[in-house]
Amino acid sequence: MHFAFTKYHALGNDYIVINPKDLPAPLTTEQVKTICHRNFGVGSDGILLGPLPSTTAMCALKIYNPDGSIAEKSGNGVRIFSRYLWDMKFVGNDEFALQTDGGIVRSTVFDGGKMVRVEMGHVSFDSEKIPVVGAKREVINEKISVGGREFTFCAATIGNPHCVLPLPEISADLAHKFGPLLEVHPNFPRKTNVQFLKVLDRANIQIEIWERGAGYTLASGSSSSASAAVAHKLGLVDRSVNVHCPGGSIQIEIGENFAIQMTGSVTRVAEGLTSPEMF
Repeated sequence: MHFAFTKYHALGNDYIVINPKDLPAPLTTEQVKTICHRNFGVGSDGILLGPLPSTTAMCALKIYNPDGSIAEKSGNGVRIFSRYLWDMKFVGNDEFALQTDGGIVRSTVFDGGKMVRVEMGHVSFDSEKIPVVGAKREVINEKISVGGREFTFCAATIGNPHCVLPLPEISADLAHKFGPLLEVHPNFPRKTNVQFLKVLDRANIQIEIWERGAGYTLASGSSSSASAAVAHKLGLVDRSVNVHCPGGSIQIEIGENFAIQMTGSVTRVAEGLTSPEMF
């Protein structure tokens, strides 16, 4: 079991891209865990498997978390995979559609491949779509208790679930302490991504991120989209928002019905060939 791979990062959120044509056999959960492990494998925040066949888009993309689970959608993952397609000359500078498990997204690669703009779809606060337990409602400013502390949170989906906690001050320690507890809270039947949100002004927010199945993360496109949408829903920001993640900034434009356009950088890191010994 050895195969070619390419590694990229989007503001420190790193992914390994594998073309399924290069795989001698389908990836197992244990193999995904090993590949993503930062001591025993190549090391990454996930694996992007594609291009895969699609009847509704140019191609489909399968996104693996480092614990082997499937992520429905990843904004940074989509940006990275878009750059990979551009690098491989599968696409040019025109907009193209990608199919994810969380819906269709549309990407445009520009600035010599260094920047990617993605039409992420619409954010919804509907409890049934996210999902969140309880009666059907928009999940806005509700209370949740974990680890001996009560938080006010909003929940949202942009094809994957998010729990956003607006706070006057945030930190990496806060994300490490409460993120894993909130991820598996019984309120969220499919678990959830967690964002600790600080509003800086009408055009800037700061977030700390705990990703479902991945843990503490330096940047996240879907988390940035959900956090900006929540801040706008609460009336705290305008429609153009710079989201400051630990790894850098992502630009979010909020359209009608919370349609999200995300723009951010992608950096090519390495390409290589795995060794069978790794497994």
